[in-house]
Amino acid sequence: MSSVSEADSSCKQGDTICEIRVYEQEVIVVPVLLLAAFLVTLVFILLLRYCPEKVDRIHLKASKPTTRRVLHGIDAPPGINVMEHESIALDMPSTYSTFNAPTSHHSKNPSRSVATASRPTNPPPQPFKPNFTPIVQPRELPRQRLPESFNLVAPLPVAFSLRSDTSVSLYRARMENRNVVLRVLKDSADATERHSFLGFASFLAQLGPHPFLPELLGVVSLRAPLVTVVEELENRDLLSFLWRCREEHVDPPCEMTERRIFTMAKQVASALEFLHNKDLLHGNIRARSVLVTKESTAKLWGLHGVYTRKNQGATQRDDPGMKKWQAPELLARRPASQSSDIWSFGILLYEMATLGEAPFAEISVNELLQFHQRGKSLKKPSNCSNTLHSIIKGCCQWKDQDRPSLAEVSRKILSAEKNASDKVLKVSGTVNIEQYLQEAGFGETNSYTVF
Repeated sequence: MSSVSEADSSCKQGDTICEIRVYEQEVIVVPVLLLAAFLVTLVFILLLRYCPEKVDRIHLKASKPTTRRVLHGIDAPPGINVMEHESIALDMPSTYSTFNAPTSHHSKNPSRSVATASRPTNPPPQPFKPNFTPIVQPRELPRQRLPESFNLVAPLPVAFSLRSDTSVSLYRARMENRNVVLRVLKDSADATERHSFLGFASFLAQLGPHPFLPELLGVVSLRAPLVTVVEELENRDLLSFLWRCREEHVDPPCEMTERRIFTMAKQVASALEFLHNKDLLHGNIRARSVLVTKESTAKLWGLHGVYTRKNQGATQRDDPGMKKWQAPELLARRPASQSSDIWSFGILLYEMATLGEAPFAEISVNELLQFHQRGKSLKKPSNCSNTLHSIIKGCCQWKDQDRPSLAEVSRKILSAEKNASDKVLKVSGTVNIEQYLQEAGFGETNSYTVF
């Protein structure tokens, strides 16, 4: 029976309410459902346009697995929870042509001092087993297009690096009224390099803040290009800073005194102790691994090796370019310990006292271990006081158990700083980079670019 005949038979003439009840599905239910579907679609379109982060999080909650979460586009690095509640949706055109270079600029980086805590004398070194507990996750920066998020983006002038095949490009930019450095993953990066890039960003966030580690300001991980944002340190790496101190009439002025050596050494020691307290070895202490602010505050960098050893089970790299800074036990392929970093810290002090000379310049890499075995040590630099030289010698003892603890070194540095000279150190002649590479053990076959 049709609905019309049903209405005629069941409703009296003129009974409107009765007719509506009969035609309820056609008159009310279907239009309401169509209107609701339209409104839901409209809201979803508006969310996609103005609030894409909420859509991603809703999608993640709906599809979150019970086991380790699989990120969209890039899976999480093994053993680390990268950017929880985020998806890696590489849905932006995979090009970095948006990074234009209009201008350069300068910023301010306040320096702070931290007193190092006393620690007991080092026990006999044992194979090092990191015991690091995550603290926080990186701050995800807004998802707008990069030219809107970062202003005055310019390629970063480079200083000194031996990694010409790196997958990361460096840029200087402005963000939230401060100067920053953008570490941008290149288009050519493969899946392994994307894993490493995001895992390293998470590792830096988990380390937590420290006044003498460069500050991680955030990441852009929701779409390509993937970016890590770090505070800018205007004086760049310490090795380039020391080389500039050799030159006359440089702008900005660059002067190194013995007091400044002890001050910067105290700051590096504070950051190193921060890592050691988290059961992390640095393994790459040298002038190239220290960054310097506009106010000449030293901040320890070179942390990528710490990340790879902790999360990927990697061992100390067999890199000829690191051997002049490595402790004898590492040259002999024995396990590293905290005292291995103490040895390298002594070499760093030598670099600062000589304004960037290569250590053991007259000894080839192949003869270095035998040189140490004969009880030889670094020559005393002409500008080096007896106090500074005694600290260097103490750090560079052949037997790791004879080296002082980091707390002891910090106390000696703090005491020496009070009576240190303010006379500006001078070294004749600028550095010949080709000669430096040979003396530092890199060899003629290594190519180098600016860092």
